[in-house]
Amino acid sequence: MFAIGRKFVAHVLPGVLRPLRILWNEIIGFLFVCIGVIATPRLYREAKDFTGEPDQFARILLEILFIVPMFGLGLASFWRARKIKKS
Repeated sequence: MFAIGRKFVAHVLPGVLRPLRILWNEIIGFLFVCIGVIATPRLYREAKDFTGEPDQFARILLEILFIVPMFGLGLASFWRARKIKKS
């Protein structure tokens, strides 16, 4: 009886987990891209009002160091979801 159950789980589980992994990666990618998009207007305003003061430069640098990884993680997550779809 356990052998039949084990075969059933081994057959059905990959068919259920694969779409869930794809969906998870797409949702996480969307969230990271949204966070990057939300933070971008502030960077634009800071860069537009830049006068050369060191604290303004530090704020711009910190915003860039926040936004670039957010977009990078979002795109990497979408790429991972696409890779799972193809396999």
